[in-house]
Amino acid sequence: MTASQTLPLSKAGKPLWVKVVAKYQTPDTRAALWQVATSIVPFFLMQFVMAWSLQVSYWLTLALGVVTAGFMMRTFIVLHDCGHGSFLKNQKWNDALGILAGVLTYTPYFHWRHSHAIHHATSGDLDRRGIGDVDTLTVREYNALPWHRRLWYRIYRHPIVMFLIGAPLLFLVLHRFDYSDFPARERHSVHWTTLAIAGLTALMMALVGWREYLLIHLPVIWIGTVTGVWMFYVQHQFEETYWKPHPEWDYYTASLKGSSYYRLPKLLQWFTGNIGFHHIHHLSPKIPNYRLEQCFRENPVFHDVSTLTLRSSFKTLGWRLWDEEQQRLVGFARAAEVSRLAKKQEQAQHVQAQA
Repeated sequence: MTASQTLPLSKAGKPLWVKVVAKYQTPDTRAALWQVATSIVPFFLMQFVMAWSLQVSYWLTLALGVVTAGFMMRTFIVLHDCGHGSFLKNQKWNDALGILAGVLTYTPYFHWRHSHAIHHATSGDLDRRGIGDVDTLTVREYNALPWHRRLWYRIYRHPIVMFLIGAPLLFLVLHRFDYSDFPARERHSVHWTTLAIAGLTALMMALVGWREYLLIHLPVIWIGTVTGVWMFYVQHQFEETYWKPHPEWDYYTASLKGSSYYRLPKLLQWFTGNIGFHHIHHLSPKIPNYRLEQCFRENPVFHDVSTLTLRSSFKTLGWRLWDEEQQRLVGFARAAEVSRLAKKQEQAQHVQAQA
């Protein structure tokens, strides 16, 4: 599928999808402020409700923690849209709000914004992997690795490591470090975010008690980060996703075939800030999340894409490698099969050479 096959060119020579998405790209200040009121504000207040619930039952606290983690997800979506410059009309206000949301979600805003922009510009490009995405090897690359690096890749791609351990580790620890190749603003973003997190943590501990704060906040962080990483993972790591070498890579096709439509129940769609319409988001990151569903409803051209449900999305856990021959994601069993076939061919060629 290419842009010209789905939406023909306009008279000006531009793909018509550019015109289709343009009408949804204008931020709505009222909708944005309402989303702040239903995301950042309750995320903060729910932690005090959780602190009160400790007097009743810790099971109640954990149940409230699931809801609070949902508001954490919505807060991260606010950061996400601010990073794309799509949430509010003024970029300075986008940045200010994004910095605040970054502190609340343990994310250095300017560093994340840069790496995420690279992700959008290179998603599905086999020759430009490695920044802002989930590391994905091809079958050929995996089989060419020494055993210890194959083992490391298998550990990295294991669901327990990637989600249950890796997700909170990413936000709590890895986001606290900068590197020498970071631009100055990104390095400052990392350090100032860490200082702000430390200050906010100290304030919350003073208000509710250090033990109480850890009891309420650690489950929220764990649930929120695991869910966030899952949402990012599942919307690119489905079986019939899109990967092409750079000369064959196409932005429109990468957006619609390399990003899924994650059809969630309405409540989960709300808590995840409509990010399930990921194919439209990748096609036009300038569309605010609060207008993605409208764009989907009004344009049938965006309906015929890879669609995942809550149940079917768990099948993505089995896909770990890109098979360039079959043009789909496969499991490690396929890599072993390819390796065996290659060895048999080598043996047959060796026998023929000796004869």
